[in-house]
Amino acid sequence: MRLTRAEIIKYIIAGLFAIAAITIASLTVGRDIYYGSRDEGLLSFAIVNFSGYLFFLFLPVEIAFVYYLTGDINVWALNAVALGTAMVSQTIDYLIGLLLSARIIDRLIGRNRYEKAENRIRKYGNIVIFLFNLTPLSSPVISLAAGLLKHRKKDALIFTFSGLLLKYILLTLIFGG
Repeated sequence: MRLTRAEIIKYIIAGLFAIAAITIASLTVGRDIYYGSRDEGLLSFAIVNFSGYLFFLFLPVEIAFVYYLTGDINVWALNAVALGTAMVSQTIDYLIGLLLSARIIDRLIGRNRYEKAENRIRKYGNIVIFLFNLTPLSSPVISLAAGLLKHRKKDALIFTFSGLLLKYILLTLIFGG
């Protein structure tokens, strides 16, 4: 089986993103774990959380949150950083989708499919956005899709924030002992 040039480029890009994710995790949370300094690692958590909510990097943000939650970091500060960095990243994801949609949408899925998906997003989009942000599902990809489909910015932000807020409150209550 011979790979095409496009497939090779996709694998190289995926590899570079994986290397970036591993490097970010190693230089932040990994360093904090190695040196046992999670109590001073709010900046490390902020970097991991911000990066993990970008659609092209997959980092275990919920695990990092729970790890730092068990340290001596102020719970309110940790929650504020988690929400703030996640919202900034999700907004970036949405904007990337919004900017790409005009040029690429027709080539990717075609006008007919786009209109069908748009109707579904308009009907169920807010619930999907909320649920994906509440759970450890890939909410950055949903933010990107919402931008691609030009979902209302206000709704996307409100339901993203609501899902994230509830997720971090639940994680704090369950693991914050």
